[in-house]
Amino acid sequence: MSNLAILEAVKAALGGNPADFLRKDWNQPSSAIQGINYYDLEAPAKQLYPVITPLRNRIARAKARGGIQANWRAVTGININGTRPGVSQGNRGAAIQTTVQNYTAAFAALGLEDFVTFEADLAAEGFQDVKALAVEGLLRSVMISEEQVLLGGNASLALGTTPTPSVTGSTTGGTLATQTLSVICVALTLDGYQNASVAGGVPGTITKTNTDGSTDTIGGGSAQKSANGTASITGPTGSATATVTAVRGAVAYAWYWATAGSEVLGAITTINSVLITANATGTQTAASMPSSDNSKNLLVFDGILTQVFNSTYNGYFASQATGTAGTGTPLTSDAAGGIVEIDADLKQFWDNLRLSPTDIYMSSQEMQNIGKKILAANSTAAQRFVFQYTDQGVLAGGIMVRSYLNKFAMNGAVEIPIHLHPNVPPGTILYYTDKLPYPLSNVSQVLRVLARREYYQIEWPLRTRKYEYGVYCDEVLQNYFPPAFGVRTNIGNG
Repeated sequence: MSNLAILEAVKAALGGNPADFLRKDWNQPSSAIQGINYYDLEAPAKQLYPVITPLRNRIARAKARGGIQANWRAVTGININGTRPGVSQGNRGAAIQTTVQNYTAAFAALGLEDFVTFEADLAAEGFQDVKALAVEGLLRSVMISEEQVLLGGNASLALGTTPTPSVTGSTTGGTLATQTLSVICVALTLDGYQNASVAGGVPGTITKTNTDGSTDTIGGGSAQKSANGTASITGPTGSATATVTAVRGAVAYAWYWATAGSEVLGAITTINSVLITANATGTQTAASMPSSDNSKNLLVFDGILTQVFNSTYNGYFASQATGTAGTGTPLTSDAAGGIVEIDADLKQFWDNLRLSPTDIYMSSQEMQNIGKKILAANSTAAQRFVFQYTDQGVLAGGIMVRSYLNKFAMNGAVEIPIHLHPNVPPGTILYYTDKLPYPLSNVSQVLRVLARREYYQIEWPLRTRKYEYGVYCDEVLQNYFPPAFGVRTNIGNG
């Protein structure tokens, strides 16, 4: 039978045109995971998370030789009484007095773990090595956590009991009803500030369940809660302010308020006061906070901030005045392109130590406020516009303060770079020194990480159908001259 005859037979059997029944009538699927559709997945997976570790990247690292702590001594002053050098005929000169300080810093292990199930490994075959991806993520996670410890780890400084708030009521400015308002405050370290939120509460102690089933209980970075301060409020448009004496070592304060015995978390500030205009919106009660100081974490070492806050290290510390409750005291323009408080800090470093910090670290809040104050200064000499030859006639908007000119330095003014740091809290400025101007100091690096063991990976023996990994290091931050570092805190936003 011919092809034409076959088609005619099919047409007769189907009762119509055979082309209508043989046509492939397909539409494009509406979803990438439906229908007959090629799944165009680009390999490998993109890792879209920040790994910002400027301190870890710049601080020198050295290998320790064992032991449980680093130990060193420093000569911090010679002829401290200023003995005069004149000598009478035939006699000997007077003896000078020298000061020596001993330093110790205990090693701490840092580490995190992750796992990949057998099924996850099989599912990713041909796309990406998820076991390698897990270990890479662990290493970066350890580095990010290490950065936080280098900045604000606190193994030695107890904040103690938070001072009792001074509370002042007002008949206007808010929505508080008539009541006797009770306010309780909890001072927070850097760890406490990072761990706390109004919605999630303030950690007292933190218990970690480790992958081997063991547990570790550490301080969450919170001081012992204060006694309550009270004030009479006349509603229904009442408000209040509360203030505590600034705590050295605290970078923030958690505030609880309501009637006595029912105080609830309502605000976390980076100054030592708060403006209360409404009922607290959090869920954590002050009564649930332990009556103990949980500011220290004994599983880490002291970071730079703690070494300055702890007076035994002799670092430079300054705190802004309380100022207007709820607003604080912002930095002050000197109307000549400078900041009064920064100049005062830099002058102190010169007057007492004959050195200039090499870097300044701060938050975006202080970076923005300093830029505004310098740009708004009356002195046009504080502003400088730089044009590239190829960009004549082009001026971009916005301003960023990249450095500060220190007038108090040997051989003329010194330009100090200003850096944003992701973990420096608002209201805090850190002065950093990585080089001493003393040629015979025997200190090549002011700071260094002394490691008993550098980063290492462990692939644990199989105990379930999971590949389990850990990344660890064992180290301490060694600061040869803590007085070369400084902190100003309690800075108001403005």
